[in-house]
Amino acid sequence: MTAITVFSAQKIVTLDPDQPQATHVAVKDGRILALGDASCADQWGAVRHDDSLSDCILAPGFVEGHAHMMAGAMWQYVYAGYHDRADPNGKLWSGLSTLDAVVARLKDQEAQLPEGQPLVAWGLDPIFLPGERLSKVHLDQVSTTRAIMVMFSNFHLLCANSVALDMVGYGAHTNAEGVVKGTDGEPTGELQEMAAMFPLMRRLGADFRALSMTDDAVKSYAQVCNRAGVTTATDLYSTMEERDLARLLALTGADDFPLRLVPALGANAAPETISARALTLRAHSTDKLRMGAVKIMTDGSIQGWTARVRWPGYVGGQPNGIWNTAPDQIRALCLEMQRAGLPMHIHVNGDEASEVTIEALAQAKAAHPRPGLRHVLQHAQMMDAAQFARARELDLCVNLFANHIWYFGDQHAALTIGETRAARMDACRAALDAGVGLSIHSDAPVTPLGPLFTAWCAETRKTMSGRTLGAAQRITRGQALHAITMGPAHSLGLDAEIGSITPGKRADFALLDACPLTTPDLRDITVKGTVLGGTIFRT
Repeated sequence: MTAITVFSAQKIVTLDPDQPQATHVAVKDGRILALGDASCADQWGAVRHDDSLSDCILAPGFVEGHAHMMAGAMWQYVYAGYHDRADPNGKLWSGLSTLDAVVARLKDQEAQLPEGQPLVAWGLDPIFLPGERLSKVHLDQVSTTRAIMVMFSNFHLLCANSVALDMVGYGAHTNAEGVVKGTDGEPTGELQEMAAMFPLMRRLGADFRALSMTDDAVKSYAQVCNRAGVTTATDLYSTMEERDLARLLALTGADDFPLRLVPALGANAAPETISARALTLRAHSTDKLRMGAVKIMTDGSIQGWTARVRWPGYVGGQPNGIWNTAPDQIRALCLEMQRAGLPMHIHVNGDEASEVTIEALAQAKAAHPRPGLRHVLQHAQMMDAAQFARARELDLCVNLFANHIWYFGDQHAALTIGETRAARMDACRAALDAGVGLSIHSDAPVTPLGPLFTAWCAETRKTMSGRTLGAAQRITRGQALHAITMGPAHSLGLDAEIGSITPGKRADFALLDACPLTTPDLRDITVKGTVLGGTIFRT
């Protein structure tokens, strides 16, 4: 007979309206058996009492609906971002506020590398740096013999030195979208979006697959999630080759792996090829590895001016972005995945991209009705009330990039889309008012993975300067917590299993040092670990 364990806690915040709070939770076979006081499971037979969590507040394990498994592996490269950030081991790396500081850190790291090894850095935020934009001229100061690549924080742009550009044959003769040129007709070193970036990334061994699909990368990602109280997380653009599948099945199947992983297959081939592969992957799903979803990239990054936006465009008059997937191909992919019954996660930053995608989904749903099949518009940063209403008509979910308000809100108001549109970016209130299923996310490693911080962003809409950007779009504390638990659980089709502390669901908890309902500032809460299926993982 399987043992019943009754865990005690300071308080259990269930996010289940039928029983909002408790002091004890009973676990059997990795699931929640009962809630209440110390006697909550006595009617089920003999129990074992465990007080090892009595120092904690228990909340549902957080669900990160948009992040990338490279969030841990990126730290093998040099951090060159503007904000202070902690690595998976908890070490704090100071941010860099000038180009001179960026070049100095790169020089320090270059001096330590073996001959012939490329220098790769990440996290650069040029929108924050005064003066001229990073170019190959700056990177050539670091080395004229070693290939150098600096990935921007949005992962939609990078900058390379002359050696690296020569490696992939980019020069004055290059006539390719995304290879930025100066007034002299030569590449500046800046490469925008995937078609321009991938050749160099692959050549330097720093492509997204290499950053995600190693044992160390997967384990590091799980470590990052554990520190943030996350028990279920996506890898929202996965190549999932056969060797990747074998690796993930082995790693997630281990008893000491503290995470439920939901990878989405990147749509980087013909629609029928992608659907066939996704269906094959879905058949291999386990309790801790859920497959079968598809990720579609449409446009780029707003702060990189590569997102596709509607009239009146960007305030600086920049060209209207780059399609990573052309509209005709978006329509073809949506049609095929809907036909095959596969959930889609579709990257849409600008409102032109969301407009094209919503209409593509409308056509696909009309051609192949499948009630209950959930598709998610990811980021959806510039969707307005009319687009949310249309999304509700089509039963679409949205996963809004709430962190952007703090990290980039001031810059969006001043430099990209202007004050009025920035005030309704990541419009959580409008989404809820329209009745759309809402979740919020970090897009780690673009911003640090930390659902409590993400919830704070949606609740307060504070920017780095301390002002409130778009007060009308704030949501309540309870709604913000729902958007990092039940909201993403619903969008992933896992709401019957996770997202609240409810009898019958999996025993996945976040261990906190303070109550998320009553603590004045969610950012002040410390995560002490997680519980996954009844197994404790302390940080």
